[in-house]
Amino acid sequence: MNRERALKAVLVVVGLIFLLGVYPSMRLWPSGWRWQPNQPEYEQMILGVYATLGIFLLLASRNPSANRSLIAFTAWSSLVHAAIMAVQAFQRASERGHLLGDIPALVIVGIALIVLAPAKQSTERASAARA
Repeated sequence: MNRERALKAVLVVVGLIFLLGVYPSMRLWPSGWRWQPNQPEYEQMILGVYATLGIFLLLASRNPSANRSLIAFTAWSSLVHAAIMAVQAFQRASERGHLLGDIPALVIVGIALIVLAPAKQSTERASAARA
């Protein structure tokens, strides 16, 4: 499988998980996916943000090269989110389940997208492509 096909597959899988998988994960494994105390407003906000990002990742899978910024944002924001959550999980023993739940999931997403990100087109190739 070439790099672009692998990236398209990752974008579809991550997009579907962000769109459809976050809510079930919070319900099925709360200690690994849900922060305590239960705050419905926070959960709604997270679900809304990730569902929206999931839709855009699905759209980006059609043409990853045209969506480099979105892919980079998803990768780096996932890593930053995981890092902040890891610090909080170490500070609060009640949140340590996240070290085996959503934290590694976000790290995997971030690393996969960085590794597979489309190469930046050189100015010459971009100009030639438009001509």
